[in-house]
Amino acid sequence: MNEPFPDDVDGDALKLIAETGSDFSKPMDVDIQIAAPDEQVAIEIANAVGALGYRTEIYFDDEIEEVEDAAEQWTCECSRVMQLSYDSIVAAQEELDKIAKPLLGYVDGWSTFGNAD
Repeated sequence: MNEPFPDDVDGDALKLIAETGSDFSKPMDVDIQIAAPDEQVAIEIANAVGALGYRTEIYFDDEIEEVEDAAEQWTCECSRVMQLSYDSIVAAQEELDKIAKPLLGYVDGWSTFGNAD
């Protein structure tokens, strides 16, 4: 991919994915993490985003040690195969944030292993 990526967190992540040899013309499995204040909220988020076609997994991160992070140890990971681009990852995060924010959750990042051989 020869297009420059925006100079922000998402653009930086996409640059790294491009540098690994991933082909942006082919779909990739992408995981978007949503921080939740408790298990019940994580379950509610998972149910709502599952209806949008995301695969979900809820987990408790017991490695968070900072007191201010203690209430955000629950994560709902939302996964889907998608054509990855700057616009598509920003749109996916916005879509999930609209579901999470009323429940006091928020998108806390995303990742992919790309599709390089």
